[in-house]
Amino acid sequence: MDECKELEELQNKRAKLEEESRSLHEEQKNLEEKTKVLEEKIAIEELKNSNKTTGDAISQLESKISELEEKLNKVSQEPEIPEATKEATSEVIETTTPTEETPPEAEETMLEEPEEENVTVTAFEDSAMTPQEEVEDSRMRHEKKKRKFF
Repeated sequence: MDECKELEELQNKRAKLEEESRSLHEEQKNLEEKTKVLEEKIAIEELKNSNKTTGDAISQLESKISELEEKLNKVSQEPEIPEATKEATSEVIETTTPTEETPPEAEETMLEEPEEENVTVTAFEDSAMTPQEEVEDSRMRHEKKKRKFF
């Protein structure tokens, strides 16, 4: 009987250990699932923060664009030299030139108008120019400038 009791005790002990093992495996699975859930929540929060930061940057850019558009509208709405003023200037030049003799320096000052700031934007091409082509190009630009101001 001792052996029967011992066998029974060993079987009970084994059953308890198997139950404990199942319980531990179940707890491990639960903890792994909880870990995955928390990792997903963290990823979601990081994406929310990133999206918020990007949204803020977009709204700043949009406000800057609207400010620049307003500034462009204001600048483009500023009146240029009215046509009547241009015509009057040309009439004065026409009437003073044939009837009066004016020194050359005075004619130049009368013909000169206030210089405007001009900006030329040139597209950059990959093909390299030879030095001779560059010299010719700069001469052509210089000639254009001469014609423009006289």
